[in-house]
Amino acid sequence: MMDKSTENPGNDTVSTKSNGSIKSDEKTSTDGGINVGMMEKFRRSLRLSTQPLSPVPVMPTKLCSLLIREVLILLKAADKSTRSKIKLTPTFEEYLEIQAFCEATQQLIDREKHLFWETVEANKEAVEKLAADHKALEERVWQILQQSLSLSSQEEVSALKSAVKAINLEEEQDQLWKQRCRTPPAWRPKTWKECHDTVLHELVNGRMDNQSSPTGDQVNQSLIQADIQSMGRQLKKDLQWVVEKVKNCYPPEMDICNFYARQYHQTFSARLKKIADFVLDDKDCSFLLRWVKEFYPGILEKPELASNINTEALGNLLPDELLKPLEEQYLSKQQSDLMIYIDRVLDEAKKEWDQGKEPTRDDGCYVSPVAYDVIQLINGIVTSAHTTVRDPNKAQKITSNLTDFMQRYQNFHDDIIKQNKPHSKAFIKANLSCVEQFSDFLVDRDLFPEDVRENCLPVLTEMKQSAHTYLLTPVHKILKPHYKKLGTSDWLKKNTFEKLLNSTEEELQELQGSSQSSYQELIGQLHQEVTEEYVRRLLKGEVKLKDSNQQQKAYETVKENAEKLHELFAKMGSKQDWLKEILTKIAEVLKLQDIPAIQMQIVSLGSAYPDLSEKHVSALLKLKANLSKADKKTIKTTVLDILTESHTNAETRTFFSKVEVMSRSFAFQNITD
Repeated sequence: MMDKSTENPGNDTVSTKSNGSIKSDEKTSTDGGINVGMMEKFRRSLRLSTQPLSPVPVMPTKLCSLLIREVLILLKAADKSTRSKIKLTPTFEEYLEIQAFCEATQQLIDREKHLFWETVEANKEAVEKLAADHKALEERVWQILQQSLSLSSQEEVSALKSAVKAINLEEEQDQLWKQRCRTPPAWRPKTWKECHDTVLHELVNGRMDNQSSPTGDQVNQSLIQADIQSMGRQLKKDLQWVVEKVKNCYPPEMDICNFYARQYHQTFSARLKKIADFVLDDKDCSFLLRWVKEFYPGILEKPELASNINTEALGNLLPDELLKPLEEQYLSKQQSDLMIYIDRVLDEAKKEWDQGKEPTRDDGCYVSPVAYDVIQLINGIVTSAHTTVRDPNKAQKITSNLTDFMQRYQNFHDDIIKQNKPHSKAFIKANLSCVEQFSDFLVDRDLFPEDVRENCLPVLTEMKQSAHTYLLTPVHKILKPHYKKLGTSDWLKKNTFEKLLNSTEEELQELQGSSQSSYQELIGQLHQEVTEEYVRRLLKGEVKLKDSNQQQKAYETVKENAEKLHELFAKMGSKQDWLKEILTKIAEVLKLQDIPAIQMQIVSLGSAYPDLSEKHVSALLKLKANLSKADKKTIKTTVLDILTESHTNAETRTFFSKVEVMSRSFAFQNITD
């Protein structure tokens, strides 16, 4: 049927077929009618379910405008559920523009499926366009990945999330193509996951090569130290960023925190291996080792990183063949430094001594800095080395030469005693405090090899004993005149023991000047030695107790002496309460008259102090002049038998072995013949 022209009210002409339909390839006037093709496109873009358009008759312009206005009013008045269905779908280019990479990818995948799965033969131009769009998308995805560690806005964070989703969509499409027996397009498989890993690997390498600007504390560092520290700080900063920002852009199954941790670990390790291959000076060696064994593990142990990164799976930064020589060089240097420092401390103390200066006083006590300074140095260096090498046994080797220092210290101590200068006592009192501190330190702290501890403790014991001897010998010299009257007839008749107590109290005041615990131990030593001298003088046998009255008097005197002696020394700080018991038991023997009772009292004394010898028993019984030889023999024989049978190897106190009697004695536990 032939076409004809029809005039509209606006005098615009619309070309139509004789059946009234409008040709799709012919134009209409913009103000005289509706473009049917544009309307169709508009409806498709609204994703509305429509029927194919019927031929549209020519309508006046005013009527068309009214119709469009009515449509807009209806859309505006529509309820929310209706409006939600009306969504405009952006084009691929618009998705790229707003960095909606996931949606852009999905659109390309839909086009790919349509071209290759739903049609017999793909349109060449459409395939080329799809390939170009794939390339454009890929460039933008890699671009945002390269910004992962420097995201500066929420838009970029959202873009990274979308890029990660796009990568996973492409991975799924690769897998779907593997399941189809068809030739894939040239861009398949895309292996975006592998590309993702490569991009991030290169990103990490680049950031470790171009670290942040050096900080102020790196000014005095060597180039090696500054390089290591800059890399370490960059690593720490970036891993914290990954945990705080990047992690939320990835699904948990991608385990992105551990991925980045591996990349940084491997990159840092490779850089440090190259550095370790050089011959490093001691400072650079120490710095490198501390980063490998201390600072780097410390970064990974931060709670925010430790909860997201499997640090054990990372392994060591350096292999053992590179670590071992570094550790040996480091530990050797630490050992050398320690000996230099502690020797300086001792040399400074010697200098003070040579100049005739007394040690300073603190709260009435002479103090020496030797023990404190040396302990601080040992504790600091060994503890630091333990943290660095992560092996207590290796760190302990730093103190392997400590025995040499203790020998030097003992020689200095002995020289002070030998010279016996006016300020010698003050130095020895100060040294007693140092000996105590060193002993406690060696026993309580696990910073030394066992052989060092075993070698040093006896040296300190000898120093303490020589100090006690040096300080107490003058005291015994002063007390000697009073000792001589013990165990004599004057001792029973006159109050000679009071003079001994008074002189002892005066001397106790002179012994003050060391730390409280050292003074207590010194006073305890004097307490024991005075008690030993008392028993020695008593067993000397200068007084003979001929009858029960005299023995009762001796019992009362010894018991009273024991009480007063204990009271005096306890007041001055002695903790040797057990010494009172010895004198009390001896007093009981002197009082008793019944043979079995005497036997049991001596057995009680011998059981408590197994070093009580037969000779001591003989001397004690000799004081009881009213006992016959037969009685004495019976008592001794019975006591020996009982003590020999009841003797055990349990740890007990010793006392009588230091109390000499006139003839050779031997301990009960050795009497078996």
